[in-house]
Amino acid sequence: LVWSNIGCQLAIIDERTRMWWRCQDIRLCLDQIRQVLELDSKIRKLAQMLYNKRSILVMGRGSNYATCLEGALKIKELTYLHAEGILSGELKHGPLALVDSEIAIIMLITRDGLFNKSLNALHEVCARRGNPILICTEGDEDIFNCKNTTIAIPNTVDCLQSILAVIPLQLLAFHIAVLRGLDVIGSPYHLADGVVL
Repeated sequence: LVWSNIGCQLAIIDERTRMWWRCQDIRLCLDQIRQVLELDSKIRKLAQMLYNKRSILVMGRGSNYATCLEGALKIKELTYLHAEGILSGELKHGPLALVDSEIAIIMLITRDGLFNKSLNALHEVCARRGNPILICTEGDEDIFNCKNTTIAIPNTVDCLQSILAVIPLQLLAFHIAVLRGLDVIGSPYHLADGVVL
């Protein structure tokens, strides 16, 4: 009984310590968001490369997959380009057939448990003459074998990494829409402001 009580107390202390560190990570995240926003001029140049493309594939794994879906949706909504979020682990089940030197590809490869598998997906894309734009963590820009354009975002804990990774995709969608002469401040065409039941 004494040992189980001590075990419970240690678990509570461990959980409080983890929560304290998460709070610190969230505080740091605000400065990291500012750092990502400072990449705006680089993202604007990428938008100039992509605004006349017919389709954009956004690829990632793990929590980055949800970020890819959000980024592709934002590109579709603002630019009226076809954009698709793809789980990079599913490349061999169809999407790889679309890859060539002409298609626009954005890959999210951040330092997480699936980093090596994401690198394998990158090599598959590059082997088919794809030239993806990489959203990666700072310090990883030089490890990729392809000569890719990179957007390096600060490294943070895995549960906050997607917050930083989605910002370049949202800025990219905005700048592409502006280059295409679309009204991004007003209401996007064919989108409802609310849901009617």
